[in-house]
Amino acid sequence: MKKRILIVLAVVFVLLSSLVMAVTNPVIVKSNLVKKIEVDADRIKNDVVTLCSTTKPRNAQNLESLNEAASYIADEWLKLGLEVDTQKYVVDGKEFKNLICSFGPKDTDRIIVGAHYDVCEEQAGADDNASGTAGILELARLLQKHQPELTYRIDLVAYTLEEPPYFRTKFMGSAVHAKYLFDNKIPVKAMLCLEMIGYFSEEKGSQDYPVGILKLFYPNKGNYISVVSKMGGGNGRLTREVKKGIKRGSDIDVTSVNAPASMPGIDFSDHLNYWKYDYPAVMVTNTAFYRNKNYHQPTDLPETLDYIKMAEVIKGVYNAIIHFK
Repeated sequence: MKKRILIVLAVVFVLLSSLVMAVTNPVIVKSNLVKKIEVDADRIKNDVVTLCSTTKPRNAQNLESLNEAASYIADEWLKLGLEVDTQKYVVDGKEFKNLICSFGPKDTDRIIVGAHYDVCEEQAGADDNASGTAGILELARLLQKHQPELTYRIDLVAYTLEEPPYFRTKFMGSAVHAKYLFDNKIPVKAMLCLEMIGYFSEEKGSQDYPVGILKLFYPNKGNYISVVSKMGGGNGRLTREVKKGIKRGSDIDVTSVNAPASMPGIDFSDHLNYWKYDYPAVMVTNTAFYRNKNYHQPTDLPETLDYIKMAEVIKGVYNAIIHFK
């Protein structure tokens, strides 16, 4: 009887260990393998402040302000000598637009790195999601400056209409973009969504989780960035690769999770629209309202962000996409 109990306990242990490994995706990375590049924290702060300074909040009701933000994004790319592709579409009689700039060979699979530039209702939206938008602006600067040899084409995409009332509808900018790729049979290697990458805290207990048991495996301080995706469809492999790339290229702590899409928070941004077409996609995030209590509040302001840590996230993402296998 004791032997049988021990066997059952061993099997349970193996199964639980395998589940934890599948969810948390631990990776081992040797230090100093990659030369760290420089990101100007003041420059990304200026991007965030500018995006938060439109005439009115940049939401779906304030089309003029959305266009102000879009013009700023396009102008920053044009300053670099880049071509800007505008993907226009009409919703309820109004014209909205995604903005795209590209790097690397044209006739290869694509890596999409995207962030939405609109906000929810009447707020500045510094973390959500001027931070992610500033991330893709800085990635363009780094790619243009360093001119890395790329295996894949990298498309940086600034999305409109991620926020309510259009969230989870076909009118999301990312839904329009993902459908375009699928309809035109454009091969996609991976999609990385930058969703809230600017808020961090060193305070104990500052990090919450959608499921209590996760507290056993993840930090209780909100001082890290996380790579998030669902299980299956190549998403586990992509999660590990992005996590490893960020760890190698930056000095920020990185966690990851692969869980069912039904778990709250797993699909809470633009990456969900790429899963529909079986494109592997992850979200790079500070976990939103599980950490930042300014989420969707008027207090989501530029002065609440940590631009030093945000710069480290951008460094890590840059390293991940230029060395993608």
